[in-house]
Amino acid sequence: MMLRLYAAAASLAQPSLRRMLLRRAAKGKEIQPRLAEREGIAAIPRPQGRLVWVHAASVGETMSVLPVLHALAGQTNILLTTGTVTSAKLAESRLPPGAIHQFIPLDVPGWTIRFLTHWRPDVAVFLESEIWPNLLQGCDTLGIPRLLLNARMSDKSARNWRRAPGTARALLGGFRAILAQSAGDAEKFRALGVAVEEWGNLKFFAQPLPVDEAALAALHAQIPGPVWLAASTHPGEEEICAAAHNALLDEFPSLITIIAPRHPERGAAAAAISNNAPRRSKVQPPAPGKIYVADTLGELGLFFRLAPFAFIGNSLEGFGGHNIIEPALLARPVLSGPHLENFEEAAALLRNAGMLEIVTDTASLTAAVRAWLRSCPNGMAAAACFASAAELPRRAASLILGQIP
Repeated sequence: MMLRLYAAAASLAQPSLRRMLLRRAAKGKEIQPRLAEREGIAAIPRPQGRLVWVHAASVGETMSVLPVLHALAGQTNILLTTGTVTSAKLAESRLPPGAIHQFIPLDVPGWTIRFLTHWRPDVAVFLESEIWPNLLQGCDTLGIPRLLLNARMSDKSARNWRRAPGTARALLGGFRAILAQSAGDAEKFRALGVAVEEWGNLKFFAQPLPVDEAALAALHAQIPGPVWLAASTHPGEEEICAAAHNALLDEFPSLITIIAPRHPERGAAAAAISNNAPRRSKVQPPAPGKIYVADTLGELGLFFRLAPFAFIGNSLEGFGGHNIIEPALLARPVLSGPHLENFEEAAALLRNAGMLEIVTDTASLTAAVRAWLRSCPNGMAAAACFASAAELPRRAASLILGQIP
């Protein structure tokens, strides 16, 4: 009954959803010429032969599944769907040759069926917690086998699923396989009577972020002195990082603090907080003693390599944290706020290796940056935390291909 009511409500909401998409496009959160994809209307034909469809919500999920897509390349056609502009831009440069990117349709029954009947995937692969009722039921109606990789479930979601056990069985029980990213996540699925396996976290085995070596050499020449990085920051965190920078200038007068906002479009705001700091997007060079705003897309690999350690944002204000594994894979120790709910397992590994330090405010961030600027910690132990089980992408690709008759 709940699923029928949800489907009816989604169908009735079509006019308001179209208006919402237009508003988002006006704000740069959708790509205007591709809005039809959000209604399941494809602009390109389905390729001949078998097709694996993988859905990753945004940048983080896309990054984690890229090694799987590359393991699949050459053995099947690949369709990747995502829901954000930033993930679409990432897909343009990181997908294997021949792979297709489309935006995921909103979860309206008519739109999802239109998408599925056009693409006719041989298998559907969902990442983490992408549970869209109409899309999943459409797969079942059309006989498309579905998998859930890197599955995770928050405490809140687990409580909600327990209140609707029939819905949980209908949606979660329909997966051919669920591979949980941690023991804790697996236990939450099992508590709902759902079969689940523990293979590990795909984010642990992602490829290191790429870098333009020429750009790296140029920045090394421009920044000969001390430097540290605050990456994927959110409003409120830039102010704390700027205050820490100012507090450190007495000891490190040529210090450059790089602030890379999570959303590059916030570059102007981050620069204003930092006394009109130079910005990467404006091709302005860094200056000794000043903050440098890295407000470009796809260059975090450059800045992680430039700085000896990194603070990772979305962690001081209680939002769950961003990817602390990306700098660790590049042998960079990590500073973070206390809110790492989205990366608890990775945080435990790094903390046990002495490669993660938790800060809570300007004073503790200043103290931690000062200590690491003085000691220049070796980050090889950070990379070692995620060096095992490198076969996970290949195993996942084999599982996916095994679902195709």
